[in-house]
Amino acid sequence: MALRSYCRLLAAQIARLKHGVNDCTRNVSASSLSFARIKSLRESAGVFVLSSRWHRRSWHPAVSSSQCTREKRHSDTAGFSRWTLAWGVMAFSLFGSSDERTEEQKLEDELILLLKKAKYSMMTGELDAANVFLHKAVRLAHQMHSNDAIIYTYSLMANLAFVQGQLDNAEKLFKAAMSFMLSGGTPQDDNAVIEMSLKLASIYASQSKNELAEHGFQFCTESLEAKIEKQKDLLPESLTDEERKDTRLLLGLSLDARARYLAANRRFTGSCRDYRHALQICQEEQGESHPQTLVLMSDLATVLDLQGKHDEALAHVKKAVELAQAAGHPDQHVLLGNMAGILMHKGEFEESGKLYQEALALARAAGDEEAVEQLQEGLKELTDRRDRPAESKTDEQDIKQ
Repeated sequence: MALRSYCRLLAAQIARLKHGVNDCTRNVSASSLSFARIKSLRESAGVFVLSSRWHRRSWHPAVSSSQCTREKRHSDTAGFSRWTLAWGVMAFSLFGSSDERTEEQKLEDELILLLKKAKYSMMTGELDAANVFLHKAVRLAHQMHSNDAIIYTYSLMANLAFVQGQLDNAEKLFKAAMSFMLSGGTPQDDNAVIEMSLKLASIYASQSKNELAEHGFQFCTESLEAKIEKQKDLLPESLTDEERKDTRLLLGLSLDARARYLAANRRFTGSCRDYRHALQICQEEQGESHPQTLVLMSDLATVLDLQGKHDEALAHVKKAVELAQAAGHPDQHVLLGNMAGILMHKGEFEESGKLYQEALALARAAGDEEAVEQLQEGLKELTDRRDRPAESKTDEQDIKQ
């Protein structure tokens, strides 16, 4: 299980973006009258709260929002119809024959409605419908000459394109959003700019454009490290705890992304370095029992295991499993599966088999079919290693090399 984990990094990355399909730029200014309401729309919908969003599973992707809603598609569709009808009733009652709004206010209301429809469609997995609403919204935003609306809409469109696998389109949209931000005076080290740069780096990594990916990851980490150093000299009242925490967590997210990229390219030393730093940040900012902390412990263990450092790997994943069990972590079977894989590589086949069976039972109880498949593969590998001990030792030597 642990041996194969680095091959599933892109799938995990896409799953995280599906989880955050509503995410977009949080730090876009809302100085204009119209986009004070855009800011309100972002905040009420919970768009991009880094401290709660940085979470993924260790060796396989989380269930996407579209998968979660597939069984409720009929009720969601009915809900969408009721929601649309409610908007129509409200619009008629508020803006009937005595409508005295200015043309600018009417355009603003139309844009807000389109964005809400787009976000609702994303939440219910109706991605094609969301795309239609967003294209209408971006045309209206350009018509209104509002940078805030353009940036916000492009950000949503870019995330949506990524989730749909349209990486070239996602790249263009992220670049467009960044261009509008920078031309509007947003500094290059603004967290919103860096987050978009990180997504671009992840796109390049998935396309095997390694030079661009590495430059992107380097820009993100170095910019954030320099920004954190500058913040140390600021007066306490000039920086909120939330701003300081968000910057550190974004650095952790950047290190995590680069660590997975390096592991996928079998550059395990650099991957371990980044995982250790990301783990430290997550422990300090979110606590040792936070789901992301546990995932990072397990991921670090996976890379150590791939280096042949089985004892150190086992110590990390064992701690993650114990903390997960104490906290009632919903993905305990994932961590147990990683631990079973490490024990298998240590040659502790009996204990490995027990953990695989325990993890498999939990995965079935949770209805996690993909985890069940992965765990069954791990059990099959365990059986093969038991039957061919000499070959297992040769495989271990190859991994260390």
